[in-house]
Amino acid sequence: MQSRLLRPSFFAALAAVTVLALPLRAAAEDVTVFAAASLGTALDRIAAEWTAETGNTTTISYAGSSALARQIEQGAPADIFISASTDWMDALETGGEIRPETRRDLLGNTLVLIAHGTGAAPVEIGPDLDLSVLLGDGRMAMALVDSVPAGVYGKAALTALGLWDSVEAKVAQGDNVRAALTLVEQGEAPFGIVYATDAAASENVTVIGTFPAETHAPIVYPAAVTAQSQSPVAKEFLGYLGTPGARAIWLDEGFTVFD
Repeated sequence: MQSRLLRPSFFAALAAVTVLALPLRAAAEDVTVFAAASLGTALDRIAAEWTAETGNTTTISYAGSSALARQIEQGAPADIFISASTDWMDALETGGEIRPETRRDLLGNTLVLIAHGTGAAPVEIGPDLDLSVLLGDGRMAMALVDSVPAGVYGKAALTALGLWDSVEAKVAQGDNVRAALTLVEQGEAPFGIVYATDAAASENVTVIGTFPAETHAPIVYPAAVTAQSQSPVAKEFLGYLGTPGARAIWLDEGFTVFD
């Protein structure tokens, strides 16, 4: 009888010892990422895979690279910055806002002309394209042409082709490239200039032409850990963006991946 009465206490003690002997799983960590708006679809997929594999989480803020860079300059708590152009990363590096040794060129992209809806007829993008006539009374949706990379690339391409002056007054500018995409998706602008990856993410636009690469600076996405980052997993997540699994997602979404 006495042994039976003691047995529950014995098993409780044994369970406690067993739990203490098990290896403790590290508490999940979070990394805050400031990323160019055009990365949204692909980066969300990659972040979900990273969380599934590691248990760590991400908080991702998407916007135009210019807006994000300025927020970091003003002390916004970002651990990683992924820009859609080298210019904004250069500005942060010059200001001491990133850790230069972590900087890497991650991705590339192409610039395309899109039309609202499906089945729009293709055009040949060149100096002979009468883009003003194509637009008619409609608007050309673009990201901010003086600050957001997609808008800067677009303006440079149109300028190189001699088309900018004829359409400047018809440009409807959005805060970022996804805002420009939305204008065309919803039919508020019949045409727009976005990245090929943005067009691929929408079922309600048609790519009608690709801008020649020589008409604008190379579209490069650099990434780096910020100087202020305190996250113990920031470098880990940055490295994960170049793993085979992440690479497959980038390619599936239409990006060029740098080695």
